Amino acid sequence: MSQFLNSKENAVTEAIDGVLVASGGALSRLDGYPHIRVVVRSDWDRSKVAIVSGGGSGHEPAHAGFVGKGMLTTAVCGDVFASPSVDAILAGILAVTGPAGCLLIVKNYTGDRLNFGLAAERARAYGLNVSMVIVGDDIALPDLPQARGVAGTLFVHKIAGALAERGADLETVTKAARRVIENTSSIGMSLDTCTVPGSPKENRIPEGHAELGLGIHGEAGVEQVEYTGAKGAVAAMVSRLAASMDDQPHVVLVNNLGGTSVLEMSVVVHELVNSAIGSRISHIVGPAPMMTSLDMQGFSISVFPANKAELELLSTPVVMPAWPGMTAIVPATVISLPDGLTPIAPLPSRHEPTRQFLTDCCTLLIGAEKDLNALDAKSGDGDTGSTLAGAARALIEALDRLPLSDHTQLFRAMGQELSQTMGGSSGVLLAIFFAAAGDGASSGLTIREALKAGLSRMQEIGGARLGDRTMVDALAPALDALDQGFIPAADAARAGANLTATLLHAKAGRAAYINAKQLDGHIDPGAEAVARLFEYLAARADAASPQADEQSAGARITG
Repeated sequence: MSQFLNSKENAVTEAIDGVLVASGGALSRLDGYPHIRVVVRSDWDRSKVAIVSGGGSGHEPAHAGFVGKGMLTTAVCGDVFASPSVDAILAGILAVTGPAGCLLIVKNYTGDRLNFGLAAERARAYGLNVSMVIVGDDIALPDLPQARGVAGTLFVHKIAGALAERGADLETVTKAARRVIENTSSIGMSLDTCTVPGSPKENRIPEGHAELGLGIHGEAGVEQVEYTGAKGAVAAMVSRLAASMDDQPHVVLVNNLGGTSVLEMSVVVHELVNSAIGSRISHIVGPAPMMTSLDMQGFSISVFPANKAELELLSTPVVMPAWPGMTAIVPATVISLPDGLTPIAPLPSRHEPTRQFLTDCCTLLIGAEKDLNALDAKSGDGDTGSTLAGAARALIEALDRLPLSDHTQLFRAMGQELSQTMGGSSGVLLAIFFAAAGDGASSGLTIREALKAGLSRMQEIGGARLGDRTMVDALAPALDALDQGFIPAADAARAGANLTATLLHAKAGRAAYINAKQLDGHIDPGAEAVARLFEYLAARADAASPQADEQSAGARITG
């Protein structure tokens, strides 16, 4: 997999320089590239306890992103997933440690323990007062004698850093850091491994599975579990975290491991606050990428039972954008719609043939979801099938409150329903289509003419014309041929849809931004949906007797 890097050898130094120039002068580095890569606070005066941390790179924004007033004094950066050298760590200690001393915050990995430990001994030999704490917050491997240090380390950085900034002595800062370490628990999960620069990607997690408890260096987790969605993923993690939690309120840190979208992370938070431990979560840090694993598509959850003083330290503002801040968990607030926007529900009425007809049409669209998404991926953003299927599901759920026995009011009600439940421009356009069709039917037009009036209004507002490579290319000829029956209408719709595969320049919709090579040979997904719907109606009409109630229902709606 390609990455936006120049070379693996220079990736870390170039990344550090990028952080420095974007800091507005708040950060500096020690001389000594490429072996000594130490980021320090530009304003540091050695009058307070220095907070030093670091480790392998690839966890950005950790560690350099947390250097600043109220958190780290310096960060020592190693190669990707590799501990920094003893000399680099010692250089960092010597650069920032004054009479107040220095606290080293070290994640529990062999290389980090050894290198930071030896650097601390050498610093002490210089007469410096150096304390060191080891973070081992990972609970994924309960039988491991030395738990790994993962994202819970950020709790230690924040609380120790805030105390040091206030002038607390080294003993106080160290004691506070140890309490945080003793009470913090973390666990992670990922759908995929990370891509280490210069190395082939390890594809050990099979499709449809997730790995629970994997480390921040891509180490294998405790087990691979079947992936059933965000709810199941969070539940699996929570079941392990719950054993380490008492009933007092906890702060939760929700960490993006690097490759998970903001949308996904927000869903994770939703599931977390509604999980078995939701009632024990009082505050949240994140969701945000804080202790990442390059581009890993996963996340981790850390919990800590902060007391009143620790909550105050965690909530102290800092200027580093990498720290997202801590907020209290509060129920979602729902505000009533403004006057005039609350939908006026039509009077529902029953008509079983119409109900069955609509259900069958919606079921067809739901079944075509994957096919239409695949088509849309060729010429758009890959969601046409999901958009139509979502609207179909919503329409099925709304059947009990629709005026099924009055097609004029039914068209209007369907337009209103689609405007509320169907996303994107397609939802708006189809809402306009059905609303205008309802208006046409109420003025005395036949159903076919009313639908054509709806199409005309949709084109007027949406701007699409025949040949523009949209659903109009199938819908317009189908409605023109509908007075001859469903079979000619279906043939016309299919011909129109197939024609879109030869149109290399879309003039409306997302496909307008796609080049001709990508469009060539691919049917527009909206036109395909229309063609499939009319082909279904043709097959239904062909199989049914002229007197069949369901065919009558079809005539009621489609003319």
